[in-house]
Amino acid sequence: MARELAELRDMDLATLVEELRASKQEALNLRFRHATGQLENTAELGKVKRQIARINMLIRQGEIAAAEMAGK
Repeated sequence: MARELAELRDMDLATLVEELRASKQEALNLRFRHATGQLENTAELGKVKRQIARINMLIRQGEIAAAEMAGK
């Protein structure tokens, strides 16, 4: 599910929000699997957390850019 940063940069805001929702759901599922001992590769948790952080960063950058354009 993890996407490259360049691929995320090409997405519009609505797609990023949907990707964020899906990534948060995946993180929740991984946490449950980890808690029940069913998760073999625990590195997946870190990958999904970084993915969520990247998406949040891109959404915030878009908000800042929109605010700057509105101010001009």
